[in-house]
Amino acid sequence: MRVFVTHNPEDLEAYYGRALDDLRQVPGVDIVLNPYGREIANSVELIAAAAGCQIIVAHRSTAADAEVFASPKTSELLAFLRCAVDISTVDVEAASANGVLVARAGKAFVPSTAELALGLLMSVARSIGVSTADYHAGNEPPQRAGRQLRGQTAAVLGYGAIGSYLCDLLTAVGMSVLVHDPNPDVEVPSHFTRCSFDQALSNADVVFPLAQASATTENLINAEALNTMKRGAVLVNVSRGELLDEVAVAAALDSGQLGGLGLDVGRAADQRPSMALASRPDVVATPHLGGLTPENADAQARSSVEQIQAMLAGDLPLRAVNPDSAARLTSYWEGGYRERGYRESGYGEAG
Repeated sequence: MRVFVTHNPEDLEAYYGRALDDLRQVPGVDIVLNPYGREIANSVELIAAAAGCQIIVAHRSTAADAEVFASPKTSELLAFLRCAVDISTVDVEAASANGVLVARAGKAFVPSTAELALGLLMSVARSIGVSTADYHAGNEPPQRAGRQLRGQTAAVLGYGAIGSYLCDLLTAVGMSVLVHDPNPDVEVPSHFTRCSFDQALSNADVVFPLAQASATTENLINAEALNTMKRGAVLVNVSRGELLDEVAVAAALDSGQLGGLGLDVGRAADQRPSMALASRPDVVATPHLGGLTPENADAQARSSVEQIQAMLAGDLPLRAVNPDSAARLTSYWEGGYRERGYRESGYGEAG
């Protein structure tokens, strides 16, 4: 089974380096690495590099449009495995129409991302970033007054995996927590205050938008939302860049309506913060580092190894998003590869 790993050299080292050794140990697997020495630019490059491969193991920045699954050059493709949870840039409908399985990684990034959100808030609240920059430039920074977090109110917009974890961290530092989630079926513990979107914005000293990117959440934090917030409130985004209307956010910073901004995501490439916002002295920004810890990177990378092992063993992998459409994988098994996969990988022994 030929497996193409899309990661560029930097991402291969950071996100897949240790899992790559595990993948090399799987019997019957032949690994093909990204030949470009950089991020794959488009579907033409992806198709050319993955030609003749049965599996694509994809970094989060590797998009897969309909042509990737329909091209004659990728007619042997059985599965597209994303080493992340977000599959918004994968045309799952086209994959299903062509019989290609799509699967993703588990949510191992939750603690790392929530911790970074708290870190960005602390840096904004206490001028850590700008003071450090002064020192690095050889200048004595002024003693800038900060804000104490204990006793303040945070609004968490979206009580999902990251939101719920972050709520506990914010409570631990002494903040009151407001929660808004548009899904009425989401249960919010009674020690947090559930409220409407406008109530959350108007009563919070700090706002964390943690929604998924979609047509309904595009520019969730727009001029109207910013004007609803307390004057001088802080905004921290570690979720998706599409949630912020960046022009409106910049205007709110200029006017003082927004008292500070922390960013780990934005509308630049690979969901990184836009330079126009990130370069401002009143902004603390990191280049999409939420899940970049060994604990998360290894867990998400190794999930693809486990998924490949499962397919070699004749099983559907965990976290498949279109398991009923895996026609190519089924044919692969029916052609005798299931049994061969069992024997080659050491699975399916008697017992």
